[in-house]
Amino acid sequence: SSERGRSKQPLSLYKPSAALQALRIAVNDELGALEQVLPAAINCLAPGGRLGVISFHSLEDRMVKQAFRKAAGKAEVEIGNKYDQWSLPPKSPEPKVKIITKRPIVAEDQERSENPRSRSAKLRFIEKL
Repeated sequence: SSERGRSKQPLSLYKPSAALQALRIAVNDELGALEQVLPAAINCLAPGGRLGVISFHSLEDRMVKQAFRKAAGKAEVEIGNKYDQWSLPPKSPEPKVKIITKRPIVAEDQERSENPRSRSAKLRFIEKL
C-alpha cells in the first residue's frame, strides 16, 4: 500500500484516523483549552519552577512552542510580515522563563518499537526566572 511521508502507516489507515483526530480536537476544543492553560500554568510557577508539556500532534506542539517562546521574551514575526535587511524586529517583552529544551525531546527507536503511541510525542520544558 502507499505510504505517507515519514509515517509508517499506510495511507488507507492514515486518512480515517486523521479525520477522527481532527473531529475529536474540534469537538473537545482541545486547542482552545491548551491556549488557556499554558499562560495560566506559566503564571503559577514559582521562580525556579519547571513546566513540562507533552504534545501529541503538530498543532499542539506549535502552540506549546509559541507560548514558551513568548514567555521567554522571544520576538515573534507573523507569517507574511517580513523585514527587510535594515529594519529591526519588534521589541520583545521581558522574559518570564528560560527555555530548557531548545528542541523537543522525542522517543528513541527502542521506545517507539516497544510503545508505538510514543512515536508522535514531543516533550518541551521551561523554567520560571
